[in-house]
Amino acid sequence: MSGAAPWPEAARAGAGAPPLAVSVPAEATDMAASIARAMAPLDPALVLLFGTPGCGMPELGIELRRRLGADCRVVGCSSAGEIGPRGYCAATVTAVGLPSASFRVGICVLRDQALVPASEWMAVLRRFHADFRPDLRRSVFGVLLPDAHARQEDVLTATLDAAIPGLPVVGGSSAEGILFAPSCQMVDGMIHSGAALFLLVETDLAVSEVLFSHFSPTDRRAVVTAADPHNRIILELNAEPAAQEYARLAGLRPDALTPTEFARHPLLLRTGKRHHVRAIRAVTPEGGLQLMSGTEPGHILTLGRAMDMTRGFAEMMDALPRPPLMVLGFDCILRRLALERAGMIPQMSELLARYRVAGFNTYGEQHSGMHVNQTFVGMALMPPEPG
Repeated sequence: MSGAAPWPEAARAGAGAPPLAVSVPAEATDMAASIARAMAPLDPALVLLFGTPGCGMPELGIELRRRLGADCRVVGCSSAGEIGPRGYCAATVTAVGLPSASFRVGICVLRDQALVPASEWMAVLRRFHADFRPDLRRSVFGVLLPDAHARQEDVLTATLDAAIPGLPVVGGSSAEGILFAPSCQMVDGMIHSGAALFLLVETDLAVSEVLFSHFSPTDRRAVVTAADPHNRIILELNAEPAAQEYARLAGLRPDALTPTEFARHPLLLRTGKRHHVRAIRAVTPEGGLQLMSGTEPGHILTLGRAMDMTRGFAEMMDALPRPPLMVLGFDCILRRLALERAGMIPQMSELLARYRVAGFNTYGEQHSGMHVNQTFVGMALMPPEPG
């Protein structure tokens, strides 16, 4: 078992039991026992599971509830990689436990994600929030875990933002492995295919949303002149075949468009004062660009330039009001692949461990009513402000 005693200094950083994360090999025969043994001292209100357990996510959820008690909710989803106590890990299940002494959690299943029942979602979310009755003296935030295959995160995040305005929400789109296999969304041992899982979390800890994208805009721009919004495909940029025009803007040959180049030269969409990444997944047979987020005709996209991933990440974390007890983190798989190609996984893993990040690698990230790509988003959980 990896990381059975993570971040030991965190236990001395604040009153009460802090959140805890452990990573266990995905094929471990004693997985439920190992996770339960680590989590039991917390008396957890919630255990989050990220990965693809060899025993199966439903079986693991059922067994953990049996061992930890019915008051402990267990929520899980597939991942493209995990972030555990020692940083990036693979072929594991990473478990995150939130102690009941400091946390209260509610779970809402938003069904039929691919059908986009926005009106139904709105009603369900408003009723869920009203029934939860957040304590305004405590911190409250949301965690969203959509199925990436449904490809409706843009509508989902906008609906959530409208239904519960002002609520800070972070999350990640899930699919299994780097081959984008179907996801498994689980609540208390029950699978919810095609659903998005939404969690309301109330805590007496201080919280702060964190967001980091390692790209800056260049002066090269393009207008989406034709698109297939439902399938997230740009057909034309600047009235030219999309892949051809993108290659020209990036200074590449059309036959040199690879995932590596897409990761180095993403397209950025400006919203307000911030540029959000619209990552490219592939070139379509017709010469279009398949994206990982939505796009529409009329969008003005800017070519991005990659910056230093590790230095900017450390600067963001150092700017937090206090060192975190844990950062629940959602990190795009394209960022991890770029780090692997650059030989920088050890450096980034050291930073993730230093700042106590636990979570998983995603196929899209959610924050503040937006669905983005090639971005790290997270919620820092910190000791309450002194006094």
